[in-house]
Amino acid sequence: MSTMRGAAMRRPEAQQPGVRIDATALDGVRVVHPPTVFEDFRGSYVETWNRALYVASGVEVDWVQDDISTSSRHVLRGIHGDRKTWKLVSCLYGSFYLVVVDWRDGSPTRGQWVSFTCSDRNRLQVLIPPGCGNGHVVLSEQAIFHYKQSSYYDRAGQFTLRWDDPQLGIWWPVKAPIVSQRDEGAA
Repeated sequence: MSTMRGAAMRRPEAQQPGVRIDATALDGVRVVHPPTVFEDFRGSYVETWNRALYVASGVEVDWVQDDISTSSRHVLRGIHGDRKTWKLVSCLYGSFYLVVVDWRDGSPTRGQWVSFTCSDRNRLQVLIPPGCGNGHVVLSEQAIFHYKQSSYYDRAGQFTLRWDDPQLGIWWPVKAPIVSQRDEGAA
């Protein structure tokens, strides 16, 4: 079973060196700065997951599946989610604009959203709790979107929110994105 220790994260002084986790306006949605980022004349090295360091920082999720999607400039994927899966999202190559929408029943922030620009330069990871949907639009020529999941993918258990729903009022940096039939037809 997937869990996140406590409703609030531990204070930064209790975290291991190199792991920084920042709260956002939506409860449970966190920005994670990977524990190790090293760059020199040869290129870069990034440690994207270290169970011991993440658990010591308050993130205790049992990941069961990793997925990658590759998309071109202005492709918009999402907004998708389910009620059981934690996700840890990052950008392996290029850049994308990520939106997370709180769609949890009874949440005081239901229908609210936060956004992030994730790239292979800033190395941000975004921890998304169950009940929140996420979508992204590619800003670079190509982007590789990576995410860890705490549950196996189950299309039947998914919800899809319309990316341009006027009630959500999400600001997107692309005015005419390329979307799938699933995303275009979302109610």
